[in-house]
Amino acid sequence: MQDMTVPCGDGLINIRAGALIVREGKLLMTGNSRDDYLYSVGGRVKMGETAEEAIVREVFEETGARLKVRRLAFVHENYFYGDAPSNMGKLIYELSFYFRMEVPPDFEPVCGSVAGNGVKEELRWVSPDTEQTIYPEFFRTQALVPETDGVLYFRTDERRR
Repeated sequence: MQDMTVPCGDGLINIRAGALIVREGKLLMTGNSRDDYLYSVGGRVKMGETAEEAIVREVFEETGARLKVRRLAFVHENYFYGDAPSNMGKLIYELSFYFRMEVPPDFEPVCGSVAGNGVKEELRWVSPDTEQTIYPEFFRTQALVPETDGVLYFRTDERRR
């Protein structure tokens, strides 16, 4: 199945699913040796998948565990400029759906995934107040807030920085 990344003019449109995995006040984030930032577990939705199906697949691919979705927590509309060799400097419009995941007490993630650029990824448990840059940034303030019934919407736009 094809990733839901499509060219649009000189830029790209991405549809992404992300996981909010929290244990003992820490967030499970992904990083790699190429980037100096951490990002949520997750990835692109594939044609024919729902965002919920995609995040279950992505969590399994990146952690080796089949976690259940608790609920959709955040929708993030984001404009940013690509930093990977395949999209360097291109404007990217990304629509992301972030799901709170059920985390069983015996959850021991094992990373076996590789980023789109062929760089091996690694998992890290971090506090929301880590000094390292994390994406999405709103995880810092929202990840540990008690759950509500609603879905929160966030918008970021690097074009206006």
